[in-house]
Amino acid sequence: MSSEFATSHSSGDAVYYDTSAADQGMRNDESNSLDERSPADSITDGITVESHALQGRQRRIHACIALPYSAAQIWQILTDYEHLADFIPSLVQSRCLIHPEGGTRVEQIGAESLFRLKFCARVVLDMLETFPHEIGFNMVEGDFKSFSGMWQLQPLEDRVTELHYVLSVVPPLAMPVGMIERRLRQNMVVNLQAIRQRADELFSGSELPN
Repeated sequence: MSSEFATSHSSGDAVYYDTSAADQGMRNDESNSLDERSPADSITDGITVESHALQGRQRRIHACIALPYSAAQIWQILTDYEHLADFIPSLVQSRCLIHPEGGTRVEQIGAESLFRLKFCARVVLDMLETFPHEIGFNMVEGDFKSFSGMWQLQPLEDRVTELHYVLSVVPPLAMPVGMIERRLRQNMVVNLQAIRQRADELFSGSELPN
């Protein structure tokens, strides 16, 4: 649920684009999505990733990992919104906001360095939780044209949970879509690795709940 990638300057919690830093990459990269430059499907460290170019600049990316923990345990990690930045490398902030209709609303700011430039972005997500199988999210405010997706938890045999991370994103014109697609794929792998490590730290050796 983290996002990053726009060269920016921040004032408080707001993030502002510096589009000139992206111009060179956009000219080189805009017409080449990852689907055209490398295989759309890959497996890294037991994590499968696939991506699809949809209409226009929209991209859909799906990553999956099998974890030797119950769905309830993985759910506990995913919904600990205030502490996601403690173990997700690309997140610098994750906090709950007041939802005007009493739901769950989360603000996240992600950042990373690329080619000696700092890239970051902010999203405000409304969460839709269906315990213990699905956590949907949809951007209501932020630095993308659209940003939505879901976490799906599928119990398997021997108390293994297959965790799916599905993301649909439309970057603004200032962001080169090919670069965004590649970085999202890479960061989804890193996020799932971080969740696996967090689960190992919290639950390894403990008795699994029924």
